[in-house]
Amino acid sequence: MTLRANLAGVTVGEGYPVALIGVLNVSPESFYPWSIYGAPDDLLRAAGAMVEAGAQILDVGAMSTAPYLPTRISEAEEADRLASAVHPLSTKLGAPISADTTRSNPACAALEAGATIINDVSGLTADPAMAGLVAKRGAGLIVMARERGGEKTGSPVDLVRDLLEESLRIGSQAGVPAERIVVDPGIGFFRRQRLPWSEWDTAVLANLRTLHALGRPLCVGVSRKSFLGAILGHNDPRDRLPGSLAATALAVVNGAHLIRTHDVAETREAVRVAEAIRGAQR
Repeated sequence: MTLRANLAGVTVGEGYPVALIGVLNVSPESFYPWSIYGAPDDLLRAAGAMVEAGAQILDVGAMSTAPYLPTRISEAEEADRLASAVHPLSTKLGAPISADTTRSNPACAALEAGATIINDVSGLTADPAMAGLVAKRGAGLIVMARERGGEKTGSPVDLVRDLLEESLRIGSQAGVPAERIVVDPGIGFFRRQRLPWSEWDTAVLANLRTLHALGRPLCVGVSRKSFLGAILGHNDPRDRLPGSLAATALAVVNGAHLIRTHDVAETREAVRVAEAIRGAQR
């Protein structure tokens, strides 16, 4: 079984270099304030720098998805933020644009503005119209595992696999071709489990390769996340870059195919070293 997917013209997976997704936020409530670009010129400048540094995809978020922050805004506001950000990026840069949203109305606004990928951190479970929209519009799709309540007990990676299997079933039933889907284990999004979240996240990262059984490439995002702060004692996300690079390198060695990051240039170098080591494994 070859793990490959096509995300809006970007082929990712086995036999291809690990792809980088640059994170851009237009949500003032995001956990990492230095990823927020309120002015259009600042957003375009940051996006251009990410593409120049090696990002193949740009991921735009208009409502923070951090599970420990009160960040919900109206669908209308999220849709307006997304469309306003996506349109100039899609017309002035060559990289595909991903919209980070769990709701179909903002997703539709982003797609109409030029986005070609939907990154749904609910794994298609927050809005029953999302999967059908993605199928109808021919968009690429990233589905993430996220605790939903009432999950079965088991190891962290087993629960992540079960949740992703459910998301893949939803996508398949709606008519989204498997070759347009990538899965994400949801690092940072399991906060109510029996393990402290930092232990949960490290357990999943240590066992990423078992998720290859899902048959889809793996996207991993560890950039500046709070589990790194818990391990290192850094409350400020600005202090978490070294930890982010270490976790990213290990994720690549353990089987990640895409890396989502705030720091494209630094992450690219960590990824290339990790790929060289992974390629030398026997």
